[in-house]
Amino acid sequence: MEPGMEQLAESPFQAALDMVERLPSDAQEALIEIVARRLVEQRRAEIGANARATLEALREGRARYGTVDDLRRDDRHGSERSHTTR
Repeated sequence: MEPGMEQLAESPFQAALDMVERLPSDAQEALIEIVARRLVEQRRAEIGANARATLEALREGRARYGTVDDLRRDDRHGSERSHTTR
């Protein structure tokens, strides 16, 4: 057992690893491909959800877009206004 692996000895993660190791090499490779593909699909779904939320925030006026310089300029103007309204 690898160093530090004793904590994983009875975990579901270790059980899954043990099960995968009992598979033939071609099945292990197929499993890796399937898991990698699913991770890509999950990431795409996450990116899509973030994009939809961003577009909704833009439509509702809760977000703006522009360059970093625009953001800095807006931030400076916002802090100047907060200092003058005190």
